[in-house]
Amino acid sequence: MGLLNALIQWFDSFGERFYTNFIKEDRWHYLVDGLGTTLIVTFFALIIGIALGSLLALCRVTHDKTGRLKFLNGVAKLYLTVIRGTPVMVQLLIIYFVIFGSVAVNKIVVAVLAFGLNSAAYVAEIFRSGIMSVDIGQMEAGRSLGMNYNQVMWKIIMPQAVKNILPALGNEFIVLLKETSISGYIALQDLTKGGDIIRSRTYDAFMPLIAVALIYLCMVLLLQAGVNRLERRLSRSDRR
Repeated sequence: MGLLNALIQWFDSFGERFYTNFIKEDRWHYLVDGLGTTLIVTFFALIIGIALGSLLALCRVTHDKTGRLKFLNGVAKLYLTVIRGTPVMVQLLIIYFVIFGSVAVNKIVVAVLAFGLNSAAYVAEIFRSGIMSVDIGQMEAGRSLGMNYNQVMWKIIMPQAVKNILPALGNEFIVLLKETSISGYIALQDLTKGGDIIRSRTYDAFMPLIAVALIYLCMVLLLQAGVNRLERRLSRSDRR
């Protein structure tokens, strides 16, 4: 009976805390709205990261293989050194308080720029390693068919490089998603900030923070499943 009473009391307490944290005053909206902001920031930062990262990688690879683009290669190396050598949170604060300190700008735009520029540095090195892992004979075979350097790079080298780097690229996407949790430092109401707002209203840290953690975990698992499925499809295409 004592154990049964304890379980009943626990469920009653759990239900009351659940109601207070999520149902009362529609506080679940903080999590839903924050989740939307997190997904928007991650999606557009991902686009910037891939676009800029691939360009940086091509500059460095072109210089390594042909000796051209010395100036752009120097700029790319400086960019990679600075971005990879400083914390993303500091970069976010610099962009918001220094670069856009005197300009009225949407905080989502600031977060997208900060995380996109940061991700580009890591995507660039992932792309560069994938390109360099492709056998040099592929380049020679493409050139022997009459293709120029750019045609060989985009039609032969890059498709093979993408297959090689897909696991590392998927891991970078997951890291990017989780890194957006620091957006609250510029008062942007992302998923983590939404949970923190609930905690400040209810003085109960357990439920809102566990809910935030579970939502992040579900998103990461879905993203990982998508990457694994894409890997399997690419592997089947290789065997045909």
